[in-house]
Amino acid sequence: MSEARLFVLQRLSALVMAPMVLLHLGVILYATRAGLSAEAILARTGSTPLWPVFYTLFVLAVAVHVPIGLRNVLREWTSLGRAGVNAIAIGFGAISLLLGLRAVWAVSGWAS
Repeated sequence: MSEARLFVLQRLSALVMAPMVLLHLGVILYATRAGLSAEAILARTGSTPLWPVFYTLFVLAVAVHVPIGLRNVLREWTSLGRAGVNAIAIGFGAISLLLGLRAVWAVSGWAS
């Protein structure tokens, strides 16, 4: 994939993630200030399909955004070749995607 395309993909994923991060932090602040227990929070996340959809989109955006940034950092800070940098970035993205989707699955109540 071209550098220009990766640049655009990273910026688009950031555009998706920015409001999601704000909403996520807002929900955390609300839950902690309202004194909700972990059990109450999990009951709420499992009671509607909106939260799993929200967090699935969040995980997908992160799985696109982070490996591109990691790739750029590895290219600038290490002596690894292009193939090595790409392999590490793709591997990191795949692991992030799998672990993130597993977390969404567990928190949504689908795992039980």
